[in-house]
Amino acid sequence: MIPSSATLMQNDLPDGFEDTEALDDFLTRPTEALRTDLQSIDGDIMVLGVGGKMGPTLARLAKNAAPSKKVIAVSRFSSTAARAGLEAHGVETIPCDLLDAEAVNALPKVKNIIFMAGRKFGSDGDQPQTWASNAVMPAMVAEAFKGSRIVAFSTGCVYAFTNVDGTGSREGDPLAPPGEYANSCIARERIFEYFSAKHGTPGVLFRLNYAIDLRYGVLHDIAVRVKDGLPVDVSMGHVNVIWQGDANALALRCLTRAEVPSMPLNITGGDVVRVRWLAERFGAIFGRDPIIVGTEAETCWLSDARKAISIFGAPTVDLEKMIDWTADWVARGGTSHNKPTGFENRDGAF
Repeated sequence: MIPSSATLMQNDLPDGFEDTEALDDFLTRPTEALRTDLQSIDGDIMVLGVGGKMGPTLARLAKNAAPSKKVIAVSRFSSTAARAGLEAHGVETIPCDLLDAEAVNALPKVKNIIFMAGRKFGSDGDQPQTWASNAVMPAMVAEAFKGSRIVAFSTGCVYAFTNVDGTGSREGDPLAPPGEYANSCIARERIFEYFSAKHGTPGVLFRLNYAIDLRYGVLHDIAVRVKDGLPVDVSMGHVNVIWQGDANALALRCLTRAEVPSMPLNITGGDVVRVRWLAERFGAIFGRDPIIVGTEAETCWLSDARKAISIFGAPTVDLEKMIDWTADWVARGGTSHNKPTGFENRDGAF
């Protein structure tokens, strides 16, 4: 189990995590590379849309890596506990509806923006809200923060499906995905690109898939289903994954790489992972045969992360360690966000 993060050497990886506090402490422990990069940029940091699964640990990570900078977390903050938790770790908070133009314009004009807001789950039931969140909101933010650097979270779902025998889509490949959710994400990217060119706002379009936290993610989904004797659908037969701590660190480090117009960058691990193999691995760990349903398609959403790896280096946590941590967490009944990723959906409906 992991003790206090302060007692760990930089390159040590624990065998597991005793509880959510230990997990979050580890997720918010900065590397020296992150410290160096954040020290090299001017200005404070604001995280817009901090209330999601990744936002709280990203904000805390930023504060730990750059304690002399002000880190401001912005969200509607429907949870007072989430807000109090951030403030307890030195992160300032501002409640704000990011679809309210007047409220967005009233936010302090911070030099460095991490834009994490958006809508995915529930998109198929309320398409107008999805498009407003993923296209209108970015326009308000891009105009309000035209003098900032902006790293805007996006998704690998903006690409068309690619052959599973390849290395995945590259940043210059066509954007032609199925479903309204993914197309609204293309709109988000195009809006940031437009305002980046119009105002000379440096930016990065952070095309992430899939972040792994022991409380959610593709590995969590598969492990829970195997442990509980539920079927694992292998129709979307291959995936990429990256540890959430690595993804958060890369988002912050991208502030040093912002370009005009905004630069797309694939963020994921270097492995193409077969879903069937993952189910079998978890089955071996839990001592039960996984129930496999569906047939692997010849295409799926995969991203080639070689560009990001060439810039920042490989992720610090590899696939085997993520599998071991997830299996241990699930076997012990660790906390779950109860938010399945829907990675197996091939119609783009979430």
